[in-house]
Amino acid sequence: MQDVTVVRTSVQPPYAAHLRVYEPLAAYPEPERAYWQAYAAEHGPDAEAAEQPVAPAVLEEQREALAELAARTPRPLPERESGRAYLRVVDGVLYVCPWATRLRSWQALEELREGAPVALLDTAVPPLARAAAEADRERWRAEHPDARPWILTSRWEVPVRWFLPFGDEDRCFVPEGGVSRRTGEGGEGERARPAALFYLVPMAQARRRVARAFRALREAAPDGELVQGAEQVGRWLEEFHPRSLVELDYGGLVHLLGPERLLADRSAGELEEGLRALRAGEAAEALRAYGELTVRWRRVLALRNAN
Repeated sequence: MQDVTVVRTSVQPPYAAHLRVYEPLAAYPEPERAYWQAYAAEHGPDAEAAEQPVAPAVLEEQREALAELAARTPRPLPERESGRAYLRVVDGVLYVCPWATRLRSWQALEELREGAPVALLDTAVPPLARAAAEADRERWRAEHPDARPWILTSRWEVPVRWFLPFGDEDRCFVPEGGVSRRTGEGGEGERARPAALFYLVPMAQARRRVARAFRALREAAPDGELVQGAEQVGRWLEEFHPRSLVELDYGGLVHLLGPERLLADRSAGELEEGLRALRAGEAAEALRAYGELTVRWRRVLALRNAN
């Protein structure tokens, strides 16, 4: 297949994109705040500037998940919640995005149940294991009614609605190469830097963009798929601190798309142009922009069935 690059790592990252929220340390109540402060002091930030990706830390999370699977009998979800997080420092402020692996595992199990054939589902996660996991989730929900994930994941595509909080000026492409040093000196802290494409924007700006898009879409196409997506994204963003950061990370998709297509990709800017045309009353131009963007990502999604 053309435009597919080789990942120079012992772990092949999954072809998945992530939408993340990083809340400022001050947004966390005690004792969580003290925990994340100590965690940051021990581990250091994964990115020390807005233009730096957290891609090495994402690979670290993947390695940890694979090690868990290799170390014991596979389970549908971890026995306890992860105490890990992605850390960003921007303008001297520490931002924290907890992995919340257990909560995300419950969500992944629900998606698998809804989308996978029954025979495949029963083979991957036997009915008794699923029932136990679902009962565990209901007990946990009763104790944590306000819990929400800081990370949303999409496999094999970036949903078009995820581009709504961002503009082309928020885009950052980091090609593969060089060395990323996170902690310590010498060889122990050095890792080859993987490629990354991500968008990063303050929460206030993300909410404004989504709200403007929702209003325009509701007036022009109230029953459309994108207006429902704008509502979903907007409701999720409202769950977090207003001074948070919002990040769209192409994740493992960078290795599927390849450098040429990544350099040419301007998905957020194209969607923004389409919405601008819609607000100007140019429905045909807006429909063209949305159609081209949707078709392009559906072609990427179709690769999951390639042999």
